[in-house]
Amino acid sequence: MAKKGVDLGGADEAGGAAGGGLNPIVGIAREDLLGVVTMMLRETMGNPANSFKHMRAFTGDVADIITAKSTLAPDPKDKRFADSAWQSNPLFRMSMQYYLASQKNVKNWVADMKVDELERSRANFVSAMIMDSLAPSNTLAGNPSALKKVIETGGLSLMNGLKNAYNDIVHNDGIVSQVDKKPFKLGENIAIQPGAVIHRTEMMELIQYAPTTEQVHEIPVLVVPPQINKAYLNDLTPEKSMMRFLLGQGLQPFLISWRNPTIEHRAWGLNEYIEEIIKAIDVICAVTGSEMINLSGGCSGGITMSTLLSKMKASGDERANSATLMVCVLHPKRDDSEVGALVSDHGIKLARERSAKKGILEGKSLSRMFAWLRPNDLVWNYVVNNYLHGEDPPAFDILFWNNDTTNLTAALHSDYLRNYEEQPFVNHGKSTIAGHQLDISKVDCDLFILGGVTDHITPWKACYRSTQLFGSQNVEFVLSHSGHVQAIINPPGNPKAKYYRAPKVKPPEAPEKWLKLAQEFPGSWWPLWAEWLKDRSGNLKPAPAELGNADHPPGDKAPGRYAFD
Repeated sequence: MAKKGVDLGGADEAGGAAGGGLNPIVGIAREDLLGVVTMMLRETMGNPANSFKHMRAFTGDVADIITAKSTLAPDPKDKRFADSAWQSNPLFRMSMQYYLASQKNVKNWVADMKVDELERSRANFVSAMIMDSLAPSNTLAGNPSALKKVIETGGLSLMNGLKNAYNDIVHNDGIVSQVDKKPFKLGENIAIQPGAVIHRTEMMELIQYAPTTEQVHEIPVLVVPPQINKAYLNDLTPEKSMMRFLLGQGLQPFLISWRNPTIEHRAWGLNEYIEEIIKAIDVICAVTGSEMINLSGGCSGGITMSTLLSKMKASGDERANSATLMVCVLHPKRDDSEVGALVSDHGIKLARERSAKKGILEGKSLSRMFAWLRPNDLVWNYVVNNYLHGEDPPAFDILFWNNDTTNLTAALHSDYLRNYEEQPFVNHGKSTIAGHQLDISKVDCDLFILGGVTDHITPWKACYRSTQLFGSQNVEFVLSHSGHVQAIINPPGNPKAKYYRAPKVKPPEAPEKWLKLAQEFPGSWWPLWAEWLKDRSGNLKPAPAELGNADHPPGDKAPGRYAFD
């Protein structure tokens, strides 16, 4: 049952502050980080009154801490200070309060700087990253739970921590491990939905999944995954498989599995990827007998799909019946978040030069960049668990997929960077991309657009802007109360799941206005999406007895060969 009035409970702000709308393919140039530090030092020297003001406030906080008068306490959700010793032990309590006082006063100091909002956002991000690294919980001597582990295990936790650190340095490119990969076997307990590769090229595999209902809808669904990650996120486990869910709704899902490129594939750009998708659509239409297709793309796959829709329209190809855009930003702005403020023309130039020199943007580099967007959750949390506690990281299927990294070709990386430089999805017809003048204002198929409340990669308000970019008259925007990946992988059955949608009206220009119209609904948004798709998938017909056809016979079983690259 829907609830009127939407209160995101501060989740949107927390999500933005935690990481922001910066796509890690841009990265942050060292020079830009140093520039922010220089600006902060300049502000200290140029505005001493502000600095002294907050130093006095900090001194007062320290005096209260020493005399046991301080009321400083961590956020109840801050797991770093969950151990009871932070409250019961005077030394640990003072250490925690000293850190919280430092954190508070640095934040207040930045808020009072005589700088513009862009510089303030940059200073907030950099200062927060520095303060996160200085938390006493990140050290053995300053972490009571780690010290307890040492005593309880007779020092074994220290030995295990050293072993974990050594393994990360030698085998994980110096990145702290986020997941225990041992329990997961691709094709055995991950990505096991029955299906087969019916079309393979050097760049991609097209997977058709075996129907699970006696009848299926005529118009198939093609899922275009990001080139940055492996496609099997859409078929993670049986409980979290989007492919399994769509099959159960009588739909015909097909999935593209991109090859993990190497240096020899450096010239694969957006045009080449889109040509491959068009070939896949040809195959799907030939196999199903349908003259139309429903498309779905998430994250960078949504950028690819949107470019595809423009190119199909420009060439007179009317087979795109509908499109679903998940957690994807087509109109990025530097004020989407504090970390987004660090994107600079200089940083984009350096990012393009680095990948051009190597031929690829390595998956490990992307993984490292993702982690540092949320250092407390994705770096220091695992430093404490793996190194200080000597524990193995958790065995979590989504993190297993997330750590199965892929590379990005230099040409595709360069094409994606143009989204920041030229804003081609906003400046209709001004940029030549993928062999045509990109103009999504001419794309008029029905649209389903998804955002995530706590998404730190593609903030929901940035995703919402896509509702205003297309020429479609029927646009549905849904906001999932989840983060970037779990907004997509949101199967029914989670009692905490909920989403928001507004009445069937054209989405207003401002996301805040949409939010006032929106209502809260319990559960997963998947059933809503399935009904939306079924309304656009034609009549029911008998399910195919076999996969593929004579020209495109079934080959390797799903998840295909490229999933293992």
